[in-house]
Amino acid sequence: MKNRDVHIIKGIRAGRESAFEILFKDYYRPLSVYALKYVSDLELAKEIVQSFFVHLYEKRKSVIISTSLESYLYQSVRNRCLNHITQKKTQKQHLDQFHMNQETSETIEENIQATELEHAIFKIIASLPPQCQRIFNLSRVKGLSNSEIAVQLDISKRTVETQVSNALKALRNKLGDLSLN
Repeated sequence: MKNRDVHIIKGIRAGRESAFEILFKDYYRPLSVYALKYVSDLELAKEIVQSFFVHLYEKRKSVIISTSLESYLYQSVRNRCLNHITQKKTQKQHLDQFHMNQETSETIEENIQATELEHAIFKIIASLPPQCQRIFNLSRVKGLSNSEIAVQLDISKRTVETQVSNALKALRNKLGDLSLN
């Protein structure tokens, strides 16, 4: 290790701000450029390097540097960059999983609501008078025209139209009541 590095390390451990200031002035900019290669965002790179220097200052008495000072600084910043990248990947995975779960929950909720609505419709249809029920089922479930229903049931086309209209009115009224609850 260089004499200058040993002097700076001893000064930092002793809490001399001048030693820390020299280290910061000499390495802040090059370390930020180095970090930029990993994180591709200059502000983030600067933030990572600043965070490292704060950590170094806070832990100055317990820091052990077994390589050159420069190697230690670059390795530390590299590790912080890699930790940041790993953290971002993990956060993205959690966020993606959350969105997927959210979509699944929404789909499940929509299916439940559709099933409940379907159940309510069938219940309302079941409460209609038998003739009205039968005509409505032929019209809406089986898809027969009013004329075909009239012929099949031997009733007038006007009766079919009235019964379908009555069934639809009952559905609108009762489903409207359900949505208010």
